[in-house]
Amino acid sequence: MAYAFEDIRKVGVIGAGIMGAGIAQVLATSGFEVVLNDMSAEAIEKARAGIDARIDRLTEKGRLEPEQAEAAKARLSGSCELSALSDVQLVVEAIVERLDVKQGLFSELEKIVSPKTILASNTSSLSIASIAKACDRRDRVVGMHFFNPVPLMKLVEVIGGAATDRSVIDTTRALAEAMGKVPVLAKDGPGFIVNLGGRAYYTEALHIHGEGVADPAQIDRIMKMAAGFRMGPFELMDLTGMDVNYPVSTLIFEGYKHDRRLATTAGHAYMFEAGLLGRKVGQGFYDYDQDLPKLPSVPEEGARSELSVVLPERATDFAALTDRGLSTAADDGAMPILVSPLGEDCSSMVARLGLDRRRTVAVDLSAVQMGLVTVMTAPGGSDVLEDVTRWLTQAGLHVEVIKDSPGFVAPRIVSMIVNLCCEMAQIGVGSPADLGKAMTLGLNYPFNPLDHGDAIGAERVLATMEELQETTGSERYRPSLWLKRRARLDLSLSAPD
Repeated sequence: MAYAFEDIRKVGVIGAGIMGAGIAQVLATSGFEVVLNDMSAEAIEKARAGIDARIDRLTEKGRLEPEQAEAAKARLSGSCELSALSDVQLVVEAIVERLDVKQGLFSELEKIVSPKTILASNTSSLSIASIAKACDRRDRVVGMHFFNPVPLMKLVEVIGGAATDRSVIDTTRALAEAMGKVPVLAKDGPGFIVNLGGRAYYTEALHIHGEGVADPAQIDRIMKMAAGFRMGPFELMDLTGMDVNYPVSTLIFEGYKHDRRLATTAGHAYMFEAGLLGRKVGQGFYDYDQDLPKLPSVPEEGARSELSVVLPERATDFAALTDRGLSTAADDGAMPILVSPLGEDCSSMVARLGLDRRRTVAVDLSAVQMGLVTVMTAPGGSDVLEDVTRWLTQAGLHVEVIKDSPGFVAPRIVSMIVNLCCEMAQIGVGSPADLGKAMTLGLNYPFNPLDHGDAIGAERVLATMEELQETTGSERYRPSLWLKRRARLDLSLSAPD
């Protein structure tokens, strides 16, 4: 049976919570008749009042004409009976995230709606094929995953299950576009695009913290200052809640058969088990009864002072510092030795080059243009760290001092983000173009990971991943074949197969 967008005039939305109300609002303001269904009449009444208020605010802001607003309100009705959906052409369910409940609902809907009615699920993580398993007509079951708040978030993931008819996918995609959304096609699998793609930001930050490299506030500062993220990974986990991000991380890790690149940490599990869920309970990685850390101001550049150092490798990496007065000289046995590791930790570089560990300082220069430098030393302390950090501050740079870490903080997390997006392209979770849209619109990332990998240089990202794997001995840092092949062939990471 063929399905067509032109046939969609009336849509049912099941679930009058925040997501369902948002979906109903956008459908109504986009010109569709909408039946909002919920078992609770009170929930429907509350949802309708909220929708009306939001539509009124759109009118006040000049985004809707008064007559358009009234027409949108008139197109929305509510009912506690599933039978009220008998004449709709598409149903979107936005109910509890439980497979058995969704299967039961879809099985019941099949007895009520027309054979040409599309059944769409707003699930964020459950397999569409699993939801469809209880249906007689699996070809019309599709995923239509919106993001909260629905009226503001542009992205919609459209997911076909194993039996979903192509015309159903095309119709659902066209509906999303008619709602003013940006649809992306996602493979049916754990986390689809957005929830899978978001794992690297969270979990690598958790691993860095778990290794004692830096505390949550420091990691958050670095990622906001160095990489342009609006919120640091720990702030974001506290906002979404450990009761959300820990189970999703576990589901995706298990769904991908324990791929170490997706593994979270024991510390993450502890936060969940201890009930330290984040903002919703007042305590997570941060204590919300206390003032939260603020981003530091980049210091004003002081009077130019010189610092003479030894640069045993990649002296060109230090051009931004030589412009600020850094100079090099023959080693006198006392001056600082500066290195700029790529994926290595300071200890590995000291051992490899036979350097004096007490005088060696590893410097991350990837964010100098943003006014940030991250430094680290080998275990056992340093005789020169204080002199180096003082000079960097006088040179107008904010300095973060961390414990020894392969890949520092920002390059390590960013490389993992790029590598995971490459792997998603490799296994067909989405097209390179759709992956980029999903990561920027769904996750609010400051960059498209594949494009950002090209900007950094695919070879540099690959070298960082290979050094991370070599230094740690962990399969967590296994480079994606997508990254390897394109780096070695000097192809864009966005280049399709």
